[in-house]
Formats: sequence, C-alpha cells, structure tokens
Amino acid sequence: MARVAYGDENSSPEVQALAGQIRRERDGRMLNLYSMLLNAPPVAEGWLALFTAIRQQCTLRGDYRELVILRVALLNGASYEYQVHVPFALREGVTQPQIDMLDRWQDSTALTPAQRAVLAYTDAMTRDIYVPDTVFDALRPHFSQREIVELTATIGGYNLVSRFLEALAVDPEPARS
Repeated sequence: MARVAYGDENSSPEVQALAGQIRRERDGRMLNLYSMLLNAPPVAEGWLALFTAIRQQCTLRGDYRELVILRVALLNGASYEYQVHVPFALREGVTQPQIDMLDRWQDSTALTPAQRAVLAYTDAMTRDIYVPDTVFDALRPHFSQREIVELTATIGGYNLVSRFLEALAVDPEPARS
C-alpha cells in the first residue's frame, strides 16, 4: 500500500491540465506513478518532460533503453518498474530469453557486444556510481557521443524512478485486460 495518498486529478485546473497531458503522452493511461506525482505538480511536470525526452525523443535505440530499465529495476528491487517495462521491452525487440537472463547477463550468450557494454555500464552506474574506464571505453565502438549521453541519462533517470517507487511504496498496476 502506498505510503502517501495518490494525487487527485481534479484538485485544481492546473492539476487537471497536467493529468490530461500525462494521459495524452502515456497512451491514455494514468499510471500509479503519475498519480503519485500529481501531489507535487511542478515535480510531475518536470518528470514528464524528462521521461518523455528519454523515452520518445532520444536517438538511443529502444531495445537498449528497455534493457537498461529492466536491469535497473532488477538491481534496485523495483518490481513495479520491471513489470511495467517488460511489455515495452518486448515491443522494442528485446527477446524473452534476453529478459529471462537479465539477472545473470554476464553468463549469457544471448547478448550482442553492444548490449553487454550497455549492461556493464548500467551495473557500474547503479551499483557503484563510479564507472571504470574499461567499462566506459567498451561503449565507444558502439555508440555516438549523443547516444552515450542519452544512455547515461536513461540509467540515471530510471534509478530515480525505482527509488521513488520503492520509497513511496507505489502500488503495482492492475493487470490490463
């Protein structure tokens, strides 16, 4: 059960407008994450802008983005984040065998060298903060400077998401029929 009540979409014209924007940009849905964020409209607005940029406006391929999100969720024990993003990962071309081995990716043969570099970078940023040069240098043959910045923002951003979800005990989404 969430530690803070979810925000009321109808609490003010400002919040109603923001809720409408969230629904437009998120497939008509109001996830519990965004309902929680409605308690702080300026934070919700900034959050929406950041994650819309990361998910919809970056040049980084979606399969890399979703591998990162799932790995961050696993490392941080954020089941909500993981459950929400498995369907996105599958739509972006991540295979079910790749998803199934994310908890032990180092031993997997189901990954490309670029995917392995992305996951090593994700692990270093999430677990240790400090990224060894060898881990960072493994990205260079596969990604442009822009993509490396976008990848870094994605990893950092989704660490924020998992920490927010877990600290406030945001409830999982009900199954969609």
